[in-house]
Amino acid sequence: MTKNKIGIITMGCPKNLVDSEKLAALLADEGFTVEHEQSDADIVIINTCGFINDAKEESINEILSHCDQKKNGKEVKVLVTGCLSERYGEQLKKEIPEADAFFGVDEYDKVVEWITGHVQKSGPKRILGTPQHYAYLKISEGCDRTCSFCAIPIIRGGHASIPEEKLLEEAEQLALHGVKELIVIAQDTISYGVDLYGERRIARLLNKLSDIQGIEWIRLMYTYPAGFPDDLIEEIATNPKIVKYIDLPLQHISTSILHSMRRAIDREATEELIAKLRKRIPDVAIRSTFIVGYPGEKASDYTELLQFIKESKFERFGVFAYSPEEDTAAFELRDNIPHKTKMQRMSGLLRLHEKSSIELNKKLIGKTLPVLLDEYNEAEQCFYGRTPKDAPEIDNVVRVFTKSQHVLRPGDIIQATVTASGIFDIDCTY
Repeated sequence: MTKNKIGIITMGCPKNLVDSEKLAALLADEGFTVEHEQSDADIVIINTCGFINDAKEESINEILSHCDQKKNGKEVKVLVTGCLSERYGEQLKKEIPEADAFFGVDEYDKVVEWITGHVQKSGPKRILGTPQHYAYLKISEGCDRTCSFCAIPIIRGGHASIPEEKLLEEAEQLALHGVKELIVIAQDTISYGVDLYGERRIARLLNKLSDIQGIEWIRLMYTYPAGFPDDLIEEIATNPKIVKYIDLPLQHISTSILHSMRRAIDREATEELIAKLRKRIPDVAIRSTFIVGYPGEKASDYTELLQFIKESKFERFGVFAYSPEEDTAAFELRDNIPHKTKMQRMSGLLRLHEKSSIELNKKLIGKTLPVLLDEYNEAEQCFYGRTPKDAPEIDNVVRVFTKSQHVLRPGDIIQATVTASGIFDIDCTY
């Protein structure tokens, strides 16, 4: 095949994005021009998500839109990979025959072989789909947890840690290319190392990553609440490079719902963990995620969750409406919560989040905060950035207006003073 432009479109989570970045590097080594989200490509690779119904529909619509271009006469090859393709590949082949090929989650070498005619194995090289100053570091694949609602272990298999030396090599390469913020991800980050070393080594890994020259912020995501390691709390509390931000997906607080979800934790243990985190990590920002409308969720369970969130004062949180996933344990339960009720409950939590965020942001006015600049917005004549308490794409945005003659660039970490606040944004001057 002649050398063509290749566009890789990534759906879903940052874990998928890392896969796309490694695939992009493999194809670039073969002489192709590869870009993320390129619309005029001769070959389009869609890295799909299959986590919940909305994500599946979004992935399918993306595939169909590019196949429609083929129907309209555009000469483009459409390749499909990722979670949705892994789980429903045979069905997709029948329903969308216009797509040229389908591949599973670990078949990026086969994608390269399909395009080039020969195999090339993945290494630490990546072409980032993020700005050059931050990147995700995926430390393991799959998951050994048995959460009743989650299909990830079905799609990606059991927990498999990536050897420490490979992760350090990859992180060093990222730092050499200008990455300042390293965002550590996996399906279950606190279990890193159990399969390889017989013990949890997430705290040790973070410590070693912090020794890499050029890395200034380290952010840990997807920490499972059950069995949260004490040494990890200590490492976050004492290591100046680790931002005081913990992503702690709780999913619910009603003990009966948590038991049905197979979360291996109850309300009492959850509250003890939150209290410990706030005591041992001063000024910590806790981000969580909750599911409403899970089978059997009574009005009293929802009220309990609502009250718990009010009392816990989470700095950030997200909400999902339950969707049944076939082959999961919860799929066998009757999905007895009407869609309207799920939406009402989700809206109730989102309104609470907005109110809480407004209050927290108002308290920042007049304070000086560290801000990592992500991009310059020409229309607003300001930089967009984030504080250490904000992960990209999902948390608050900081607008920085500067009167200084100092030349700022994306990737700079500055001290900016908060002058105004909104729901999920603050304005600063520098």
